Amino acid sequence: MADPVVAAVPVKECGEPLVDVRTAAPELLVAEDRTDDSGAYAQLREGVLRRLLAAQQALPDGLRLQFVEGYRPPSLQRRYFEEYADELRAAHPGRDAALIHDAASRYVSPPDIAPHSAGSAVDVTLVTTDGGHVDMGTPINASPEESDGACYTSAPGLSPAARANRRVLSAALTAAGLVNYPTEWWHWSYGDRYWALATGADHALYGAKEWDDR
Repeated sequence: MADPVVAAVPVKECGEPLVDVRTAAPELLVAEDRTDDSGAYAQLREGVLRRLLAAQQALPDGLRLQFVEGYRPPSLQRRYFEEYADELRAAHPGRDAALIHDAASRYVSPPDIAPHSAGSAVDVTLVTTDGGHVDMGTPINASPEESDGACYTSAPGLSPAARANRRVLSAALTAAGLVNYPTEWWHWSYGDRYWALATGADHALYGAKEWDDR
C-alpha cells in the first residue's frame, strides 16, 4: 500500500455519501465486539454496501457475511499506523525509518491513502447463517508477526477448511467487484486508489472523508 504508484492514482470524488450499514442493510450481520461512540465504524459508501450485499447473495447456503469495520476517520487511521510503526521500531531498533514505514504499510494503510478513511474498505468475514464461527485461519486483524504470516490471503500452511473458506469469501466478493489487499484476507475495497490500480481504472471514485464532513 505504500508503493508510490498507489498514491499517484488520481481521485475524482463522486460525492457518494456514507451510509450506516446497521440501518441501511439490516440483513447484514454486524459484529458486536467492534464499536465506537460515534458509530463511524459502521459506515460505508453506498456503492460499496450494494456490492457487499450482492456478495452475500452469492454465498453458498449456510453462510453469510459478518461486517466488522468500514469507515475509519483519518485521525484514527493515523493513530493506528503510528502505533504499529512504534511496535516495529521497538522490535527492530536501529532499522531505517523508510523500512519501518514500508513494513508498517503491509498491515496498516498509510493515512494519506487509506481505503478505510475513504469509506471504501470493509473488514469482513464469514459466519454461519446463525452467526456461528467459521474457520478462516486467523482472527481478523492478526498482524503478520503474531500470525506468522497466516494473515496473508494466500498464506501456505492453512488448514484445508480455512483455505476453502477463504476461497468462498474471495469468490463472492471478487464477483461483486471488490478487491482484496493480499496481506489481510479480511480487507476488501471498491472505488479507492488501490482498487483503481488493481482493476486498471484510470481514477479512484472515493477520497478520504473527514467524519464531520460526511
